[in-house]
Amino acid sequence: MENKISSLQPVEVWRHFEKLCAIPRPSGSLEKVTRYVVDFGRSLGLETLADAAGNVLIRKPATAGMENRRPVVLQAHLDMVPQKNNATVHDFAVDPIQPYIDGEWVKAKGTTLGADNGIGLSSILAVLESETLAHGPIEALFTNDEETGMTGANGLKPDFLKGEILLNTDSEQEYEIYVGCAGGINMNASFRYRDEEIDADDDAAYTVTISGLKGGHSGIDINLGRANANKLLFRFLKEAVRTCEARLTSVSGGNMRNAIPREATALVTVPAEAENDFLDLVEEYADIYRAEYGVIEPDLTFAAEKTAMPSTWIPEPIQDDLINAVVACHDGVLRMVPGAPDMVETSSNLAIVQSGEGAIDVTFLVRSSRESMKASLVSSIESAFEAVGAKVETSGDYPGWQSDLQSKFLQTAKEIHRKELGIDPKIMIIHAGLECGIIGEKYPDMEMISFGPTLRHPHSPDEKVEIASVGHFWKFLTALLANIPEKA
Repeated sequence: MENKISSLQPVEVWRHFEKLCAIPRPSGSLEKVTRYVVDFGRSLGLETLADAAGNVLIRKPATAGMENRRPVVLQAHLDMVPQKNNATVHDFAVDPIQPYIDGEWVKAKGTTLGADNGIGLSSILAVLESETLAHGPIEALFTNDEETGMTGANGLKPDFLKGEILLNTDSEQEYEIYVGCAGGINMNASFRYRDEEIDADDDAAYTVTISGLKGGHSGIDINLGRANANKLLFRFLKEAVRTCEARLTSVSGGNMRNAIPREATALVTVPAEAENDFLDLVEEYADIYRAEYGVIEPDLTFAAEKTAMPSTWIPEPIQDDLINAVVACHDGVLRMVPGAPDMVETSSNLAIVQSGEGAIDVTFLVRSSRESMKASLVSSIESAFEAVGAKVETSGDYPGWQSDLQSKFLQTAKEIHRKELGIDPKIMIIHAGLECGIIGEKYPDMEMISFGPTLRHPHSPDEKVEIASVGHFWKFLTALLANIPEKA
């Protein structure tokens, strides 16, 4: 087989995905892919609209004889999560993704692949382009910046869509139909201070780094027990301050609110007389972390490297307050769904810690399928930081989604799945956030399901999509479109 993804089946989907990989589309920089989708719709002579929230809507009329079918919204998001390995040189705003075939999977060279949600996006483009698929009236909705706050879905106007059924293509396990998802909320705790000039001539400076972690999607992968680079770094810093009189000058860990942080770095100083003890402590914690996480994180590294002396410290009271709050706050799974021990109910991701220019910002994403538990966890984290004087703010609160398990369309989808793929689908609720909850608030009468091909480790450079599952996904999608019920 030619080692190009455009040679894979179904060709109509993979061909579009290969083109998408050549178009930079990290969250927050979607101008090129938005223009590409707009031009694509207009090149087909289809009604193509762009709204003030950055969403694109393309309407395709029904094929002959299917004009009386219920109108369908096909939905995917335009952006991808930009994550890369340490050794990979890649500018997501400029450079193309480099996909390749690895056995039964498609992966990317050193970066996230963007199959989340690029395969869904590509399948919708293929439907729009097709002259042979049978379907009723279609609206293709491509939403803006889903990964950084569901900006496009939040900005949808209640009169933008006309469809009665929404097919969301952002799920990540074949043979499953999702009818619900967790809600989420962003939290930011901030410290403000004046830098303190270093007045210790005999101190030594070290860059302490934890790296090589797997990271991953903070919803889908949060139950896998993977290490959070920020939590491990601050666990060490607390002990280094206590036993070696270390002083913190800067810290940086994580870069996406919905990605488990894979790397974190702190620049610290230590008195000359404590230097050997400090290096011994680094080795001790490296051993501890390898013992605790070696099975899950085989590439974990924790090390310190001597560096040039910086000019300023973070003031000691701020340093201590920051470290104590980060160590105290919850990260990871808080609770599983009662009665469903395999399903995460509530979690948090200590996503980003960043200092600079007299400010430190700590960012969390809290998720839960139960609003009261989401509020409780927010309050717990808020308490840890407000107790030490940090300013805590929340934003981007989005609702969970619970579909009607008795909906006639869901029963139709289950029957078509069984007929086309030879297996009964699992009906699931996902811990990740889907735009269905937000769209459903704006269009409460719209019936919705979510499904997709099998992806592994989205939001990390290990992201991959199973080739065979894309074919199954496409077969189910096109069969659904051909069997949409008639209007009442």
